[in-house]
Amino acid sequence: MDLLDDSIVPAHAREVKAAAREFAAEHIAPNASAHFRTGEYPWEVLEAGQDAGLVAQDIGEEHGGKGYDLQQILAIAEEFYRADAGIALTLQLASFGCEIVETYGSEEQKETYLRPVAECEEISGLAVSEPETGSDLAGMTTAAEKTEDGYVLNGEKYWVGNAVEADWLTVYAKTGDGEDRYSNYSMFVVPTDAEGYEAEHIPEKMGMRASKQGHIVFDDCAVPEENLVGAEGGGFYMLADFFNHGRVVVGGHGLGLAAAAIEEAWEFVHDREAFGRGVAEFQAVQHALADMRTEFEAARALNWRAAEKVASGEDAGFWAAMAKTKSTETATFCAERGMQLHGGRSILDERRIARVYRDVRIPVIYEGANEIQRNLIYRQSR
Repeated sequence: MDLLDDSIVPAHAREVKAAAREFAAEHIAPNASAHFRTGEYPWEVLEAGQDAGLVAQDIGEEHGGKGYDLQQILAIAEEFYRADAGIALTLQLASFGCEIVETYGSEEQKETYLRPVAECEEISGLAVSEPETGSDLAGMTTAAEKTEDGYVLNGEKYWVGNAVEADWLTVYAKTGDGEDRYSNYSMFVVPTDAEGYEAEHIPEKMGMRASKQGHIVFDDCAVPEENLVGAEGGGFYMLADFFNHGRVVVGGHGLGLAAAAIEEAWEFVHDREAFGRGVAEFQAVQHALADMRTEFEAARALNWRAAEKVASGEDAGFWAAMAKTKSTETATFCAERGMQLHGGRSILDERRIARVYRDVRIPVIYEGANEIQRNLIYRQSR
C-alpha cells in the first residue's frame, strides 16, 4: 500500500519526494519512538537532514539554498510526517520565518540572516502567538516602541518553535494604535542572544514531543532600526501571505499522519483473528478502512490542488484554508478509526497508532485553528 504515491505530485517535485522518503525511512522512523518517549530535541536527525539537503532549502539559491517551491516542500512534508510528526516538525521549523525575510527584507538582512540558515550553520524561528492570544493576529500585545536607535520590544510570545534553540527569530510586534487595527503591527529580526530576550521550553506536550516550543519574555529588548523587516505597519499583511503557503504545508502534515494511521490499521486488522475469523473479514472493519481511504484520497486531491492555486496566487487564502482544514481533520478521523480498529491494543504507548492519535490533535490548532479557517473559507467563497 503506497498511499503517498507520486502520481498526483508535479514532475519537478518527485525527485525531492523520493529523497525525503528514503531519508525518513533511514533517519526519522527508527528514532521516532525514542524521541517521543524522552521528548529530547532530535539534533542528530536535524543535522542529518541538513547534510541531506532536505532542511531549510526553501531559501533561494542566491542566498545559499536550493529554492524549493511550495509543491516541493509539501512533498517533503508528506513523507516526513508519515514517519514521525514530532521530528518532522523540528526539521521543517529550522527555517521558519525565513520566507518573510526573503520576501520583504532588505538585501543586507537576506545576506546576514538567510545565508547561514540555508548553509545549515544557524536555525531560525517565528514568534507570533502570545500566552493569551493565538489566532487573533490583530489582538497581539507585545509592543515595539520606536527609539532614536531603533526599537525596544516588551511583552511575551508563546508556542514559539525553536525559541530556545534558534539563532534568530522573526518577531511580530505592535508598533501603532491606529483605527485600522490590521496596520498596527510590524515584523522584526531579533537575535536570540540580544539583551532582554529570555526563553524557556514549554512543559511537555501530549504529542509531537520531539519538537520543542518555547515561552519568550522580551524585557526592554533593543533591536536596531535595520532589523525592521519591510515597512512599519506591514506585519499583519506579511503574515497573511506567509500563512497561505504555510497552511498548504500543514495540510501535508495531516496527509502524512493520515497515511500513517491507515497503514497501521490495515496491517493490524490483516494480522489478527477474532471469533474464528480474520478481523479484516468483518464488513464493519472493511467499511471503516474504506471510509478512511476515501477521506484520505479526497483530502490529498484537495491539498495538491490548493498547492497549485496558492503557488499561482489564485484565491490563495481560500484554497489554503480549505486544504489545511480538510487534511488535518482527515488525519484526526483516520487516527480515531485506527484506534478503534486496534481495540485494547490502541492505548499501549508502544503502539505507533497511539502516538499518531496524540500527534493529530496538534495540526488542527497550529497555523490558525480550523475554526478560523472556516471563517476564511466562508468569507472568501464566491
